[in-house]
Amino acid sequence: MLSCLRPAPAEDTVAILPIRKDALDSWLAEAPQQQAAWVRSLGFTAAPGSTALIPGEDGRLARVLAGVGERIDLWSLAGLPGSLPFGSYAIEGVSDQREATAIATGWALGCYRFTRYKKPAKELPTLVMPEAADSEAVERVSSAAYMVRDLVNTPAEHMGPSDLARAAEQLAAEFSATLRLIEGDDLLARNFPMVHAVGRASSRPPVFIDITWGDADHPAVVIIGKGVCFDTGGLDIKPAAGMLMMKKDMGGAAHALGIARMVMMAKLPVRLRVLIPAVENSISGNAFRPMDILPTRKGLTVEIGNTDAEGRLILCDALAEGDFDQPALMIDFATLTGAARVALGADLPAMFSNDDTVAEDLLAASRETDDPLWRMPLWQGYRQQLDSKIADLNNAPGGGMAGAITAALFLEQFVSRTTPWVHLDLYAWNQGNRPGRPEGGEAMTLRAIFALLEKRFGKAA
Repeated sequence: MLSCLRPAPAEDTVAILPIRKDALDSWLAEAPQQQAAWVRSLGFTAAPGSTALIPGEDGRLARVLAGVGERIDLWSLAGLPGSLPFGSYAIEGVSDQREATAIATGWALGCYRFTRYKKPAKELPTLVMPEAADSEAVERVSSAAYMVRDLVNTPAEHMGPSDLARAAEQLAAEFSATLRLIEGDDLLARNFPMVHAVGRASSRPPVFIDITWGDADHPAVVIIGKGVCFDTGGLDIKPAAGMLMMKKDMGGAAHALGIARMVMMAKLPVRLRVLIPAVENSISGNAFRPMDILPTRKGLTVEIGNTDAEGRLILCDALAEGDFDQPALMIDFATLTGAARVALGADLPAMFSNDDTVAEDLLAASRETDDPLWRMPLWQGYRQQLDSKIADLNNAPGGGMAGAITAALFLEQFVSRTTPWVHLDLYAWNQGNRPGRPEGGEAMTLRAIFALLEKRFGKAA
């Protein structure tokens, strides 16, 4: 169990009562006179996100009222760990499993701090795991989110391709999964030419990470993550402002490892394969160039319209490899296009799929888990924009329109029509601080994807 959650109350555990505006008058009428007078003096109205700290006769904190909306969700009380005094707390008046699980998960996410380089300013309070909560789900979601956040927040100096491979190695060892790594020039010998081409200019060699776990008789699920550990843009170099956030360009890889953690923790009945092409898109004398024609694992040739559209290049080799398994479902995560952020903003990942049933099931899971995403079209009318006069494809068509769609259409060329496939173009970052969501790396869509996998393939026996 995470350190911010505890299995049993301490002697001085303080009760937290989630309360809605329409229930406040009833509570005030029944509360001890001293407590009611104190709450009234504070001007507390039970507005969502507000709190009233009620002292006892001895002057110590005796109870907390926490304002919530009509529906308790993941973020309703997620701000409390950062605002309450240090101590032990327990939720009262919540018997619904969904609400109790959401509160405990939100508390855990609200306790997250990135502490690799700086000690936290203060100790955080703990919450007694609510009796009604699904404690395994709380642990699963929060531990995966912590993992994703830590990986994305780590600067590129300490999160290069080999560091990402080490994180995968630790995860594989924890769950007795099989790990295979293909590094450097071995990528050419093993026919991963795009991964090699994009990563060859860096002093830190590219690595193809391949994790397998589960019973071979179970349905095959392939998870792919874009692992660009830093992106200069290559010879089509980014400006300084565009490079500032590029430590997070391996956010897709972090998400792939995060969902793998959830699947393995839950022991879902699937044959899981996780593929991560890990590279650093750097500049040197052997960097790949605009207008180069490069081969792919699938055999298609690609004209390089822009070296800063490198994520789709490494993903195409991974998709071709994953598609070879003829999986029951293939999902890729990628911090792929600025166009998706222009269209949907930082908080709403773009989802593309070649299978309407899978897409509708994922949208339903998104709503059920309060884990937002938005379906975008694989609009075939734009497919011709990927044409090249001298190669099978161009990786970066000109014109600047529908960039997220043309990127998804490019990836689709490496997926068989018979393979159900989901592509998630996400930001993996919180722009500012909100309850349970500190500024920095963020896990997105994991709860929805996990719910989809459970629906399609079943829970562990």
